[in-house]
Amino acid sequence: MTTGGRTALVTGASGGIGRALAELLAADGYDLVLVARQEEKLRDLADELAARHGTRSLVLALDLSRPDAPQAIADRVSAEGLDIDVLVNNAGFGGLGRFADRPLATDLAMIQVNVACLTALARLFLPGMLARQRGRILNVSSTAAFQPGPFMAVYYATKAYVQSFSEAVAAEVEGRGVTVTAFAPGPVRTGFQDAAGIGSTPLIAGGTVYVGSADGRMYAIE
Repeated sequence: MTTGGRTALVTGASGGIGRALAELLAADGYDLVLVARQEEKLRDLADELAARHGTRSLVLALDLSRPDAPQAIADRVSAEGLDIDVLVNNAGFGGLGRFADRPLATDLAMIQVNVACLTALARLFLPGMLARQRGRILNVSSTAAFQPGPFMAVYYATKAYVQSFSEAVAAEVEGRGVTVTAFAPGPVRTGFQDAAGIGSTPLIAGGTVYVGSADGRMYAIE
């Protein structure tokens, strides 16, 4: 899908916030590299975006908990002759339970997806952006980044890393044509809650979820 236009790469694009961001980017004229585990959902999204916006999409069905996934993404993007103008590090997952009781392998996979993969993709694509003196990186953090989270200890800690990392790298690249932004939404109804085992908690099941916005207001989502 070699193109002379702008290209955005979105991880976790098969649903929720990732899908919504992919739709916004397509509406703004970006071609897309769509990354997630669920190939069928990605292909359905690619077809929808092509029909609605004329956007071309490269679908990469990968498990981002694999340490080799970020390099596989970069290699495929390079093979396609693409420059990534916008990187959206959205993929991530959480889990409920006492840290001492949770499966270690699950929490290590969470760190791999939420922290290591995000860091690797930023490192792999940032130098090209700096060389071109243009580019955007959006790392999806969370309001969980700003306090410890008992019973979701590892998830909250990963988001604290994303927030700190994003702010630090943003300072490093200031004035060089590239921005790094941390997006820290509150609870949003997506497949995340069920996957994390928190769908029945009072915060989510109470009927109303409040989400902060850039204008400083809180909006209720029924």
